[in-house]
Amino acid sequence: MQLQWLDWVIIGGFFAFSLIVGVLVARRVGKSRQDFFLSGRSQPWWLLGTSMVATTFAADTPLLVTSIVREHGVAGNWQWWSFLLTGMLTVAVYAKLWRRSGVVTDVEFYELRYGGSPAAFLRGFRACYLGLVFNVLVMANVTLAAIKIGQVMFGFTPLQTILVAATVTVIFSTLGGLTSVLITDFVMFIVAMIGSIGAAYVLVNQPEVGGLAGLWSNPAVQERMDIWPVLDFSTTNGLNLAMTILIIPLAVQWWAAWYPGAEPGGGGYVAQRMLAAKDERHATGATLLFNAAHYAIRPWPWILIGLASLVIFPNLDSLQTQLPDVAPELVRDDLAYPAMMQRLPMGLLGLVTTSLIAAYMSTLSTHLNWGSSYIVNDLWLRFLRPKASERELIVVGRVTTVLLMVLAALLALELGSVYDGFLILLKVGAGTGLLYILRWFWWRINAYAEIVAMLLSFLLAAGFFYYGKAYPDDQLPDWQQFLVIVGVTTMGWVAAALWLPSEKPATLRRFYRQVRPGGPGWRAVVVAAQKEGELSDCRLTWNLPAEIGFVVAGCVAIYSTLFLTGFVLYGQWFRAFVAVFITVASSVALRWLWSKVAGQDDRVVGDGERV
Repeated sequence: MQLQWLDWVIIGGFFAFSLIVGVLVARRVGKSRQDFFLSGRSQPWWLLGTSMVATTFAADTPLLVTSIVREHGVAGNWQWWSFLLTGMLTVAVYAKLWRRSGVVTDVEFYELRYGGSPAAFLRGFRACYLGLVFNVLVMANVTLAAIKIGQVMFGFTPLQTILVAATVTVIFSTLGGLTSVLITDFVMFIVAMIGSIGAAYVLVNQPEVGGLAGLWSNPAVQERMDIWPVLDFSTTNGLNLAMTILIIPLAVQWWAAWYPGAEPGGGGYVAQRMLAAKDERHATGATLLFNAAHYAIRPWPWILIGLASLVIFPNLDSLQTQLPDVAPELVRDDLAYPAMMQRLPMGLLGLVTTSLIAAYMSTLSTHLNWGSSYIVNDLWLRFLRPKASERELIVVGRVTTVLLMVLAALLALELGSVYDGFLILLKVGAGTGLLYILRWFWWRINAYAEIVAMLLSFLLAAGFFYYGKAYPDDQLPDWQQFLVIVGVTTMGWVAAALWLPSEKPATLRRFYRQVRPGGPGWRAVVVAAQKEGELSDCRLTWNLPAEIGFVVAGCVAIYSTLFLTGFVLYGQWFRAFVAVFITVASSVALRWLWSKVAGQDDRVVGDGERV
């Protein structure tokens, strides 16, 4: 692929913009870890929400969607569309709770919710586990996508791609902290949407495709157009497909799996953005914007490109023929996306290439900043150097950023497909999701339950992975592996919560006073405290009916908008009209419920504490 002068100008302009933002912000964010990792807790909902969307648009995201569409059709995207249920639950219930907690990282939450040495161990171990192991795995998967894009679009070797991408990203990330990430994310999202829509238009109108009419008439595409999958339980393959792409995601996966960006109860970089918000209402608004844009606005350009690629590259052999210089082990369905980019004209090619570079930088810079925040706040400051100065903490954060990038680059060289990485991530976090949902509302959950859940899910996922490598013809289907991990892990942490010592009353009362979760799950704690003259101003009431109504209305509004776009593209006008009616009705309900679930404005104070 030959990039022309205009393409290089666009790419160079974005690099220059990113570095300028990093330099300008560097001095201000270098004053404290709160500034570096949380942007001073002063950011508005629209900037935080856009940043969440930009972060989830990683370099591997269009490759993942292309791979899913080519293998399982449009309906295969229910594997990640199902996470909207998790996202709306975070909007309605957990965003305001996270903001009230006042922690610097979601790992610091453990010593707010739990107490003693188990909580300290959990905080330190989880900081290493998430900040190093899990975080590096995510970044390696994104870097693998960058390697494939670099080979196809620039002719780079994997090592060349890593050196260029890692150097630029590390410089940008170490300079400006979260503030520079938020600013560039906003610009990147606009560039990415323009680029992806423009690319979809040009590629669908290629002579071989013949526009939308030609695309929909192609037999290979017709087999993959259904938004809702056609379920066939009569054959083993049909059963496995139905369970993988629809039943397990909607019935189990959304509440049982911990996946970056869609953590049950919120967490990771989503929690970081909520903690950086001005107040509870901005945290809630940011998370709502993220879910609406992530699921309703972005998918269709990638889906169209994936479908068009079936016409131009109907199988892997045709991809290999088109890309003879790419290593055979990297030629998977996800490679169809960068292969299609070869057909873009000058200018648009530069814009799309810039969007992919920006997507990589956005995701990696977020994960580097988020991961280093764990190492600095929850390992270095908490255990190794409790009296460290703010200057020292910033230096440690920047050094950690470099080390995380090196580890991710090394692991990326060992992976083969971004879809494989997606499945691995789902299994590693399987079974922990329900615990993360309930720990805010059930006092009986203890630090031991968290430790058991974390270890069981990881060990079982690793066991299935290595067994599959050793005996590829004798392993369970992915959905069965997922259910086994969820079942065993859930039974393990429930047993630990019920049979192992509960948290001390003082710890539970401190958490309840700070976060005010409400609900019958805290009745025993609050009633006992009030008999002793504590928590007299706290109530057990909660807003669950309105919050559940908000979740339902939000899911209906976003899904119907997603379907509406598809029906219009397909030319199914009656279905589109019905979708418009449902979208409007559910949006009105969403607006009516907003004031009941959005949380408080921090400017309202009383008795020296936030209300």
